[in-house]
Amino acid sequence: MTDFAAIILAAGKGTRMKSDLHKVLHPIAGKPMLMHLLDTVALMGVNRIVVVAGDRREQLDQALEGRDVSTALQDPQLGTAHAALQAKSALEGFSGNILVCFGDVPMVRAETIERLNRAIADGAKVAVLGFKPEDRLAYGRIIADDDGTVRKMVEFKDATEREKTTRMCNSGLLIAHSDDLWPLLEAVGNDNAAGEYYLPDVATGAIARGDKVVVIECEPDEVAGINSRAELAEAEQRWQAARRAEAMADGATLKAPDTVFFSHDTKLGRDVTVDPHVVFGPGVSVADGVHIKAYTHLEGATLATGVQVGPFARLRPGAVMEENSFVGNFVEMKKATLGPGAKASHLSYIGDATVGKDANIGAGTITCNYDGYFKYQTVIGERAFIGSNSALIAPVTIGDDAIVAAGSAVSRDVGAGDLRMVRAEQLVKQGWADRFHDTMKKKKAAQKAGAQKK
Repeated sequence: MTDFAAIILAAGKGTRMKSDLHKVLHPIAGKPMLMHLLDTVALMGVNRIVVVAGDRREQLDQALEGRDVSTALQDPQLGTAHAALQAKSALEGFSGNILVCFGDVPMVRAETIERLNRAIADGAKVAVLGFKPEDRLAYGRIIADDDGTVRKMVEFKDATEREKTTRMCNSGLLIAHSDDLWPLLEAVGNDNAAGEYYLPDVATGAIARGDKVVVIECEPDEVAGINSRAELAEAEQRWQAARRAEAMADGATLKAPDTVFFSHDTKLGRDVTVDPHVVFGPGVSVADGVHIKAYTHLEGATLATGVQVGPFARLRPGAVMEENSFVGNFVEMKKATLGPGAKASHLSYIGDATVGKDANIGAGTITCNYDGYFKYQTVIGERAFIGSNSALIAPVTIGDDAIVAAGSAVSRDVGAGDLRMVRAEQLVKQGWADRFHDTMKKKKAAQKAGAQKK
């Protein structure tokens, strides 16, 4: 099998994004668009990856830390062919096919890249990726025979009126073997309207020397570039639509699909029901038979079989709900485990806690886990009952089958089977409220009379 490398061009300033964040680091479904592309390329068994940076290179270096990816600098920026050539030293000694693609075109599919690779294996010296958009705008054009053999590639501003009528447009992505790519890149000139070194001239140069160049066609959405916030939103919309369709095809019920938003790594089991207006942040795993009710937000949470969540619930990172547990409206969990069959039906905060099997958390219960400096654990035993409006002041342990009376502030451990009631003594002062109201009304009337005399 031929070795495979990728050059990802990400040197543009991204001025249309109007952002301090590098353009290719803006997220789609919670993951930077560059990482979408890197993960796709990784599926191809890539041997080497070079990201060509320019403006804000330090942001890219930081984002790529820990990945087996090199960066190269393009300065000054003289065009896409010039940018690709900056990766040559980072790929010194590499022999194999090289994909040249763009960091702001993140949705290209692995299958499409494989088709480009196969074209090289079948005898083409260069394979380019084309598409046929409804609105061809100012895309470069690919003039090709019916069998995909490319006769000419031309930028829109350099095209004749006849060439501009061509339906096949150039995505900019191409593949060539390293033995061919470097000489072709080095031969690219800048005799064009913009005075830039254009990447498509790699194909033009190959055609000029008699080499076979072919075009592989893909869907327009796959190679849609992202240059503005509006285009980023459109890419998010397309990604979400595809993910919703995938979820339903895999056996989940989405009652109002357009209102459900997934993260790039959301995992759903079969027979999961998702009500309207549910948002999945990163790191959520949902097992079979779970019901997630409306207006629930989940992030970094794990839900086992038969769990019910919501409506209006929030599960934060580290929330674990075991089999058949239940969280109701206006309940928040963070770094907490709710044991099998345990439930917190409404209006509670459960943080840094372990709740045992079949325990019941009453409305208004709070695990007071933070003293302003450190976090502490609350442990609630199996079948324990925590009465409404209770404050469990961590670190504290509530034993199996224990009961905490409603309205208690518990700061010491409660033994298994014990009742803990922590309340102030209720005093009754008969007539006190009536006397108070009379006194205050007279005082207010006197104050008003004095003001009128003035």
